Amino acid sequence: MDASILSEITANQLRSDLPAFSAGDSVRIHVRVIEGDKERIQIFEGDVIQRRGSGIHATFTVRKVTQGVAVERIFPLHSPRIAKIEPFRYGRVRRARLYYLRDRKGRAARIPEKRR
Repeated sequence: MDASILSEITANQLRSDLPAFSAGDSVRIHVRVIEGDKERIQIFEGDVIQRRGSGIHATFTVRKVTQGVAVERIFPLHSPRIAKIEPFRYGRVRRARLYYLRDRKGRAARIPEKRR
């Protein structure tokens, strides 16, 4: 398929209500979870360790550590399952991919906050 045709088809699926965030920022993602015929909102809170892709294929990875167990989750940026993305801390980092946080524990894994 031609790239221009594909971009025309997916143009109406792109979200326009997304906030500006990047790697190093702490975010709360409100995810719609459907269980049977019920739907609820579940919040996943953590640090963005990467953003990748563009257009409809853009994704971002969020990492959180709870009681010593680390969980990483990859979200499609324009997914209808994401109700809301809420950045609440902006980190000061010098890399686009923060994979080095996987090897760090406790205070060493903290990201300094960007001064505003």
